[in-house]
Amino acid sequence: MKRSVLAGVFVTAAMLASPVFATDNEANLCQINLDKINNSKALLATDTSGKSGEIDTAISQAKAAHAADDEKKCIEITSKALQDLQNLEKGGNP
Repeated sequence: MKRSVLAGVFVTAAMLASPVFATDNEANLCQINLDKINNSKALLATDTSGKSGEIDTAISQAKAAHAADDEKKCIEITSKALQDLQNLEKGGNP
């Protein structure tokens, strides 16, 4: 009986704490994506497709979303920018 009560307490605590962890993970992913984009700026120096300006705009929008605690929007913006950077790196036209 004690084990099942203890297990129930742990399960309940984990479920209540999970939204906090999700928010932290989103904030971390947003910042990680921004760091990856900033580390890829050298690639943008040789860009002739005009994507450099779009990436700069995306960075500004993502930072604004991050500052407003809209982590989902920040992740959405930075994920697209990272995909565009990967396409540039491959020589493709995103």
